[in-house]
Amino acid sequence: MSNIITMNQEELLNRAIANQEKAKRVLMSSGITDVWEQHGCRVNLIGSLRMGLLASHRDIDLHVYSKSITEENSFAIMAQIAKLANVAEIKCINGLHTDEHCMAWHIFYEYEDDIWQIDVIHIEEGTMYDGFFERMSDRIVEVMTPIQRETILRLKFETPIDKDFHGVEYYEAVIADGVANMDEFEEWVIEHRKKPMYYWIP
Repeated sequence: MSNIITMNQEELLNRAIANQEKAKRVLMSSGITDVWEQHGCRVNLIGSLRMGLLASHRDIDLHVYSKSITEENSFAIMAQIAKLANVAEIKCINGLHTDEHCMAWHIFYEYEDDIWQIDVIHIEEGTMYDGFFERMSDRIVEVMTPIQRETILRLKFETPIDKDFHGVEYYEAVIADGVANMDEFEEWVIEHRKKPMYYWIP
């Protein structure tokens, strides 16, 4: 292996680590987790930041659990979050009447001249998806090899800004099907999206 390839891999990993550390500072500075916990909610980090797979996207995923969720009580908590410094915009999707039993909140937060998206899914405790995505994340970390981690991060960094790929598509393509480069990945996504939607866990 040449020094150039080794250095490229090192730079990729260092850049990912730096972005992940910044994401943790963003979440801590926002105070968003504190507000949910003050209302007795259980707050879990999920997604790419939990797995150490956050690359260039400025997004953070949280699942928040409580009992007897209504539009009124979820909105009341978000009203407090809306008052936090540097919260620029909030969007909502009401999924309480679906199998997901949740309110999905997308919070846009200003930090050091960047906008970070903090996605908070407020889920009814004890329903189908209570803990599901935490188990998915932990299982991916458990089975993922160092080479697969590097491949996933490289694909994320190489993804053109106008492409809309889902995080789990990178993980399944690389871990389950051995995708190794962007051309293979784009072909994989085209074929994968022809299938009925499902949640993948390795």
